[in-house]
Amino acid sequence: MTSGMAAAVAAWREHLRAERQASPHTVRAYLSDLRQFLDAAAATDPASVGAADVRHWLRMLDGRTERSSIARKLAAVRGFFQFLVRSGRLATDPTTGLAAPRHRRPLPAHLSLDDVDRLLAAPPGDRLLGLRDRAILELLYSSGLRVAELCGLDWDRLDLATGCVRVMGKGRKERLVPVGRPARRALASYRTALAHAGQAVASGPVFRNRGGGRLTPRSVARRLALHCARGGVHTPASPHTLRHTFATHLLGGGADLRAIQEMLGHASLATTQRYTHVDLRRLTEAYDRAHPRA
Repeated sequence: MTSGMAAAVAAWREHLRAERQASPHTVRAYLSDLRQFLDAAAATDPASVGAADVRHWLRMLDGRTERSSIARKLAAVRGFFQFLVRSGRLATDPTTGLAAPRHRRPLPAHLSLDDVDRLLAAPPGDRLLGLRDRAILELLYSSGLRVAELCGLDWDRLDLATGCVRVMGKGRKERLVPVGRPARRALASYRTALAHAGQAVASGPVFRNRGGGRLTPRSVARRLALHCARGGVHTPASPHTLRHTFATHLLGGGADLRAIQEMLGHASLATTQRYTHVDLRRLTEAYDRAHPRA
C-alpha cells in the first residue's frame, strides 16, 4: 500500500473511531473488508480506483461469498470513498450507482410466552447468583436492552421508583426505557442481596461477577444458556433473542411501532419494521379462522 493510500485509510479509520464512534470490532471489520478490495484491485492511490474495479471485485465475490457478506463489504468500500469525497480528498466516488446484491433478511427469532415464563422461573431465588440472573433475564425481556447496554449499566442510571432506565446505546446515544414491575421487583431483590453481601449499590455496575467486577456479555450468554436448559426452553436463545422477543410481544400486544423504535434505540424505522411479521401472522390466523374460503 502506497503512502497516499495508507494516509487515506488512516484518516478514514480515525473518522470511524472519533466521529462515527464505531466500536473497535466494527472498525476492524470495515478495515478488513476495505483492504480485501484494495488488494484485489491492486489500488495504489484512491484516485486510481474506478467503477470498473469495484464491479470486477463484486463479480469475483459473487458465487463464493454469501450475499449478505458481499453487501457488508460493499458498504465498507462505499463508506471509505464517500468519506474521501466529503473530506475533499477525492473528486468522484467510484461506488456511485453500484447496488449491493439483494438478499432476504431472516425474521428475528423470538421466544413464545410459555418459553419466557419457563426461562424467567429457572434461576433459583434463594442465593445472590440466582437473584442476579433473574434480574438480568427480567430486564432483558422487560426493556429490550442490548447485552452490551445491560453489562454497561450502572446503578445511578436505574430508577426503580419511576420504573425507568437510562441507556447509553450505539453511537453514544442515550435513551430512556421503561422497566416493568416484575423486573423492578427482581432488581430490588438483587440489590438488597448485594447490600447484605457488603457491596455498594448506590453506584457502580449493576450486574457483577463473583469478584465484584462488571459482568461481560459472554458471561450473560452462558448464564442464559444454562437457564434455558434448566427451564426446558428448547428454542435456541441468546441475549439478543430476548431483545427480539421484547419487541415482538410488544407489537403483538398493540404497541405503536415508533414507540418500539425509540425503546430499542433503532436509528431507522425500517429496522423496527422487521417485527411487523407478528401482525401479519395474527391477521393470517384470523383470516383462516373466519373466512369461508380460506
